[in-house]
Amino acid sequence: MSDGISRADVAHLANLARIDLSDAELDRLTPELTVILESVAQVAEVAAADVPPTSHAVPLSNVFREDVVTPGLTPEQALAGAPVVEQQRFAVPKILGEDA
Repeated sequence: MSDGISRADVAHLANLARIDLSDAELDRLTPELTVILESVAQVAEVAAADVPPTSHAVPLSNVFREDVVTPGLTPEQALAGAPVVEQQRFAVPKILGEDA
C-alpha cells in the first residue's frame, strides 16, 4: 500500500459517517480512497491563486431575447379548434362526482 490513507483510517471514517463496512469493503475502499486523495493533491498542486475557480472549461453565456409584447389570441381564435365550447370555455367531460 502507498503512503496514502490506511485501512484503519477508512474504518475510522466509516465509523464517523455511521457506515458499516465489511472487511472486504474496507480492503477494496482503502486503495480507491488513496487514489482519490492523490488525484486531489495533484489538482491542488496545479491550482494557482491567480486562476479563478470555474465550473466549465469554456465561458458560457446565456442568450436572451428582448421581451416584446405581442397580441394574443382572441377567445374565438383560441376556441376555434375545440370540439365543444360552452360560455367561451372549453367543454370537457366531467370526471369528478358532485361531492368533489
